[in-house]
Amino acid sequence: MKTCLLVDDSKAIRAIVRPILVNLGFQVLEAGDGAEALKICQAQFPTAVLLDWNMPVMNGLEFLKALRATPGGDQPIVIFCTTENRPQQIEEGILAGANEYIMKPFDQEILHSKFVEVGLL
Repeated sequence: MKTCLLVDDSKAIRAIVRPILVNLGFQVLEAGDGAEALKICQAQFPTAVLLDWNMPVMNGLEFLKALRATPGGDQPIVIFCTTENRPQQIEEGILAGANEYIMKPFDQEILHSKFVEVGLL
């Protein structure tokens, strides 16, 4: 089964997004910050990572750079899912290794189309 690591410091966001990911056929892992997410990835890489940008301890960009620098860390498909919408931030995220970028708020239809676009569905 495909796994998706949902990385967001908001428990409410994770509670809303988890059932969407399950409906899309993913086993869902959760992390509240980038450091926690990195530990999960070091144990076993997920198929995909749905990643918030602004988090305590280690933000999404820091996590992404650390993930991509890890042997095998190029495997997961990473989709930023954030309120950050400045073009330079989007570019920075893509250059750091994100496969796609979704703006909050979003719904199941948007998430489904992005997952199709990057080959997860």
